[in-house]
Amino acid sequence: MTPSDDSARPRPRPRTGAAVAALSLGTLLNPLNSSMIAVALVPLQHDFEVGVTAVTWVITSFYLASAAGQPLMGRLGDRFGPRRLFLFGMLVVVLACVLTPFSGSLAAVCVGRVALAVGTATAFPSAIALLRPLAATSGVGTPRLLGRIQIANTSGAAIGPVLGGALITFLGWQSIFWVNVPLALIAFAGVWFFAPRTAEKQERTPLARTLAESDIPGILLFVATLTSLLIFLLDLHPQPLWWLLPVCAVAAVLFVWRELRTAHPFLDLRLLAANRRLMLVYLSFAIFNVVYYSAFFGLPQYLQTHGGYSAGVAGLLMFPLAAVTIVVTPLAARAIESVGLRPTLIAGAVALVVGAALLAVAAATTAPWVVLLLTAALGIPYCVVSIGMNQALYSAARPEDSGVAAGIFQTSRYVGAIVATTVLGLLFSGGATGSSWLAAVAVATALAVVHLALLVFVRPGRTRPQGASEPAAG
Repeated sequence: MTPSDDSARPRPRPRTGAAVAALSLGTLLNPLNSSMIAVALVPLQHDFEVGVTAVTWVITSFYLASAAGQPLMGRLGDRFGPRRLFLFGMLVVVLACVLTPFSGSLAAVCVGRVALAVGTATAFPSAIALLRPLAATSGVGTPRLLGRIQIANTSGAAIGPVLGGALITFLGWQSIFWVNVPLALIAFAGVWFFAPRTAEKQERTPLARTLAESDIPGILLFVATLTSLLIFLLDLHPQPLWWLLPVCAVAAVLFVWRELRTAHPFLDLRLLAANRRLMLVYLSFAIFNVVYYSAFFGLPQYLQTHGGYSAGVAGLLMFPLAAVTIVVTPLAARAIESVGLRPTLIAGAVALVVGAALLAVAAATTAPWVVLLLTAALGIPYCVVSIGMNQALYSAARPEDSGVAAGIFQTSRYVGAIVATTVLGLLFSGGATGSSWLAAVAVATALAVVHLALLVFVRPGRTRPQGASEPAAG
């Protein structure tokens, strides 16, 4: 072996490890900022002297931008290269998180959250696109590299409430923006120095074609439909804005018309119409996320306003809801392999009904040990149903539609989160009291029952043989 060969072989592995670590850190930022905000809503209410319905836009704006941004960023990555897109996204995150803490209004904070969502939306599609050249240069399998990125997503959601609560307690709500700055800069540096540049040298799609295939009119109509509906629902009191209903209806009709006519739709409605099982997977997953995010965003508000806990303590009490997923997810994967997908999904759905109903106990007592048990109990169905629905998507979608199917799957997650925050904004409009919490629990439990009933009609089939391509990340 020549000296040059000897020096060339060990280099790719440390470089690959550093590149994957940087990509994982960037990917972590979206779920981290999704979950950190859960304990910041009450402080934001107090600082800007706004109600619950107004402060929910801090969450909703982030999810609207994420739902629209993920598919668009993926296509822009094809045009400009995933490495360049990732670096650009991290700079957007830094700029947004440096400026937003100095906002003088809640509207400005929402604008900052939109910019943060757009910046973090570049990370996941860029990371997925860079996995292939990383695997080729290192000899490490793509599934193993993808697994590391998926762990980062789970960890980001898990540590969000705890980290956010600690930061807000000692430094104020502004710190949940500032903390992104060093993280984004580290991710930027890691990708700048260690990620392969080969993907940037490939033949690029013309910009005009990229924009045409991104279906920007469809994205704008989708956002207009959801935004007009949400504003109408959140402003029911004291006087409904009735003119928004025809605006919503027109935007919805134009959206459907656009998606049925364009060759590259944002949401492939023909795909949904032709695949009933896939449509039921999306519907079930969206309803599941309404239940989950109702607890994830509603409980911290209730603990702070009704239970008298600080943001830091509320964050610690929320930790089991997400942290349990790290332990139970491998067990759920084994259960799918051993007993099958359908029994595992139904068991998770039953546990979701039980977990949602148990949240009513918090109306009687918010003792710390009780809240810890309640959040842990809800964390179990979260990971079981999440991994099960990912596999159901994989089984229901045709191989040639896997990319589009995975994109719509992510959109259904965001829609579920948006609906959850809207419901909470309506129910908590008079304050997060014991009675309003019971109402939120009743809605969540009823939807959990609907989710269980829908799974009776979902026929995901058998899991694919070992060695088949991995299901879409979720």
